[in-house]
Amino acid sequence: MNKRTRIITVANQKGGVGKTTTAINLATALAAIGEKVLIADLDPQGNASTGLGIDRQARLLSSYDVLTGRSTIADAAMETAVPGLSIIPSTLDLLGIEMEISEAPDRVLKLRRALREAEDSPYSYVLVDCPPSLNLLTLNAMAAADSVLVPLQCEFFALEGLSQLLETVEQIKGSINPSLTIQGIVLTMFDRRNNLANQVVEDVRAHMGDAVYETVIPRNVRVSEAPSYGKPAILYDLKCSGSQAYLQLASEVIRRERRLRAA
Repeated sequence: MNKRTRIITVANQKGGVGKTTTAINLATALAAIGEKVLIADLDPQGNASTGLGIDRQARLLSSYDVLTGRSTIADAAMETAVPGLSIIPSTLDLLGIEMEISEAPDRVLKLRRALREAEDSPYSYVLVDCPPSLNLLTLNAMAAADSVLVPLQCEFFALEGLSQLLETVEQIKGSINPSLTIQGIVLTMFDRRNNLANQVVEDVRAHMGDAVYETVIPRNVRVSEAPSYGKPAILYDLKCSGSQAYLQLASEVIRRERRLRAA
């Protein structure tokens, strides 16, 4: 993988926090400003693939083939309807990956090896969409990444799950990937009319400080509708509040990436 390529893992072991929605729309926003972007869909549910309009019958090669060494990144990557955005799709085969590679001494490094072997990569960003658990797939994603982006739903138990995820990041950093950093925490599904949501935003900012992005992703019907049309929200309805928030988030991510590279 090209030295300029930045690998960002989008992870949270809690389901329904906007992880895949964030991966899809952030990738689309980055592609819209001229970056070449690849999504690696590591969730067996394959929602990122479906949300980008990749038909299940068309997924001849998948992230399962990449992790088991049956395919290269270049062969498995499929172009999407978004110019500049490709995806390595997911299939239900991924459900069996733990059994298949669990005995391998390099079981946590499968994705990192595949990405490093992808010489002359055209991508400036690779976003890895993880399953909602801290399993072998998520560990592979963190072992391969430069940084982790954490979507966090504005709800009561948000901070509770976050501490477990941050512990996992520290363990991966200490044992496998010493350069791993937290790219940032993005607050999702925010409803300003809800007092609890406002309190969660305050609490997360108080605990995590500058790690939390300024941009907050609102709860938005158009964003929820977009995947059923096989489109990112930014393509489905550019002017909706959710799409505009993801464009702002992309600007923040790029600014942080510049700072991380300089550091």
